[in-house]
Amino acid sequence: MFEGKVWWITGASSGIGAALAQAFSAAGAKLILSGRNVSALEEVKARLKSDALVLPFEATDYAALPGAVETAWNWAGRVDGLVNNAGISQRSMAVDTVFDVYQKIIAIDLLAPIALTQALLPKMVSAGGGQIVAISSVAGIAGPPLRSAYSAAKAGLIGYNDSLRAETAHQGIKVLVVAPGSVKTNVSKNALDGSANARGFSDTAIDNGMPAEEAARRILEALRGGVRELVLAEGMEAEIAR
Repeated sequence: MFEGKVWWITGASSGIGAALAQAFSAAGAKLILSGRNVSALEEVKARLKSDALVLPFEATDYAALPGAVETAWNWAGRVDGLVNNAGISQRSMAVDTVFDVYQKIIAIDLLAPIALTQALLPKMVSAGGGQIVAISSVAGIAGPPLRSAYSAAKAGLIGYNDSLRAETAHQGIKVLVVAPGSVKTNVSKNALDGSANARGFSDTAIDNGMPAEEAARRILEALRGGVRELVLAEGMEAEIAR
């Protein structure tokens, strides 16, 4: 599943995306690393044991995504797996949240992965199949406070990928939906507040959360096992997601 295969990861500059790049590379895969921070992507690439292409793009520039797909596909002649990992979170009460926050989060967390998947999907189908991995959230299963926009976007991502799985299974497309809970990344530090500004500090739950490397290990294990859904949470978060 990984040796010699080509995997494309968005949001690959840090957190779960960077940890997945390391794990895929250690398993023998070639990597396409996407995001906005070119220097951070280059740093991730420098640590890999396998060939990698840094392919930066703005996730919400939907018109540019078909071109990115062509570049990615032509690099090695195929893309065997896509991990839609790029995203942004929220920390604000709905009553205190400007509508721009909803637009930004839904654009990045829902429409961007749909747009990229839609651009890549015909090539995957023509090639005989492939694997899609959608990094959603426990918040997309059961919406907690302070995340109304984020929960809406992540719930939509689950719905899209569940439908996609049902439609394309006979065409060789496999879909894994991952729902992380508290994973130790910059997700809460980079989250938008009610005025659409970066929050700038982290949550205790995130700081004490699952290491990104452990999350990546479990995702690879799920892919090897052909799992359709994976919850990366423990304790109360895991109970809520059931």
